[in-house]
Amino acid sequence: MMTKLRVAVVGVGYLGRFHALIYSRLPEVELVGVVDTTPARAQAVAAEVGCAVLTLADITPERVDAASIVVPTATHFAVAAPLLERGIHLLLEKPIAETAADAQALVTLAAQHTALLQIGHLERFNAGVMALAERIQAPRFIEAQRLGSFVERATDVDVVTDLMIHDIDIILTLVPSELLRVQAIGATVLTEHVDIANARLEFANGTVANVVASRVSEKTSRRIRVFQPGAYLALDFAAQTLDVAFTQPQPDAARPTIERQRVDCAPIKPLDAEIAAFVHAVRLKQPPLVDGMAGLRALEVALQVRAAMASRL
Repeated sequence: MMTKLRVAVVGVGYLGRFHALIYSRLPEVELVGVVDTTPARAQAVAAEVGCAVLTLADITPERVDAASIVVPTATHFAVAAPLLERGIHLLLEKPIAETAADAQALVTLAAQHTALLQIGHLERFNAGVMALAERIQAPRFIEAQRLGSFVERATDVDVVTDLMIHDIDIILTLVPSELLRVQAIGATVLTEHVDIANARLEFANGTVANVVASRVSEKTSRRIRVFQPGAYLALDFAAQTLDVAFTQPQPDAARPTIERQRVDCAPIKPLDAEIAAFVHAVRLKQPPLVDGMAGLRALEVALQVRAAMASRL
């Protein structure tokens, strides 16, 4: 039998607490401890999940094999870099870092110290996304919409690196082509950062993606639609449902008919699936589904979107 994977969680605010709870329920994991800059919060979560309160200095190979990093984006590099240097495997929340240079440095450190680095683009683990990816052949136009009401969390970053980056990451996996051009526009509404944005991504193979993200909308909507020759696919992220329309040739008819179907996707909790996949990858020494390079590429495109918006503000 394999020994249990010793895990720590760094940052146990709203999302980090869920990381700790999920790890505490996994039979193949020993949740060693939690770290937080607010001692009372660390103590409360540690008591809830039955583990110790640690400091970053305590996260060494002698005590910990792997860790989730769930801290503000601005501190990703400062927190993750020394842990990677110690050979600690990391699940680092998205975006990978604040700058492309920091992101590249983290990727390099992970390679140098043989540490697995997985980035928390949890929508990749959505059952509907996986069903969609299996059916993509030659996408020509993609339309992604991610709208939500305002919450105080994550207002240290703009809506591009808060929400839109999820769809950027997915689109980059669906379109195996070089990104040629980015056009974008955005507006500040409730914070000092851009709260609503629209981007147009044009790829070398002719594919175009239109991406909208808002964190100041009255209603919540997370959808992506893909048009490809002979087929149309529409995914609802929240419901994890995929609707497909495709042409069906008719031997005795001048035109094909259009058939419609709903693909049955057994709903899963993406965060649970993401953490389980991270544990599996570390224990079996396998590459993660969303590695550091994927996180770097998504960040680079997000930064291009931000630059395009800045040129029009």
